[in-house]
Amino acid sequence: MSPEIPPVIEPKRRNRFATRLRNYFLTGLVIAGPIGITLWLTWTFIHWVDSWVKPILPVAYSPETYLPFTVPGLGLIVAAVMLTLLGFLAANFLGRSLLSFGESLVNRMPLVRNLYSGLKQIFETVLDERGNSFKKAALIEYPRKGLWAVVFIATDTKGEIARRLEGKAETVAVFLPTTPNPTSGFLLFVPKDEIIELHMSVEEAAKLIISAGLINPDLPDIVAQQTGNKVLETSAV
Repeated sequence: MSPEIPPVIEPKRRNRFATRLRNYFLTGLVIAGPIGITLWLTWTFIHWVDSWVKPILPVAYSPETYLPFTVPGLGLIVAAVMLTLLGFLAANFLGRSLLSFGESLVNRMPLVRNLYSGLKQIFETVLDERGNSFKKAALIEYPRKGLWAVVFIATDTKGEIARRLEGKAETVAVFLPTTPNPTSGFLLFVPKDEIIELHMSVEEAAKLIISAGLINPDLPDIVAQQTGNKVLETSAV
């Protein structure tokens, strides 16, 4: 009897199998990548806060003194409680008096006062819930006519710059972030009539910038319907 000839696998079938494996791998990467990076960043932040706060805690008040294992996130909880208590104390008359006295001492230091006042103003602007800072995304022509860039609207132009530009143009301060790192960028003062406000949120605009245009948020259905209605009304007229 002649030996059996093994079946020959067709090249197309092998290619389909390899393509299917590659697609499975990429799908798993898309699912696991964001989850893994988010967990890693969260865990790193927790350990970073713990490394600063835990050494300050008295040994008698640390749960790790009585437990046979470490408690991750303890420093983060303690830091949140301490900041809340600090805000509570600063809200009353005595706290405001002590804060004013401390700031008066800092204002007498030539270099420290500039650093402190700048950082304080930044924190107050960013964390003030009543403000409108970075609440809208917009488009401007940059760096030349015909090219458009996504910016974040900060606030109306104020201070000396507003006085210098008075009579020339009513401008708005915008932040032009860079790709893929939106934490760096440029501060621009742009005339209001040259700004096109976007319906997308600041978070969606940030995703668009970080992904270099790969993640493009969809236009909301309501906005699309409104745009369609305007087109119909214009055509009817």
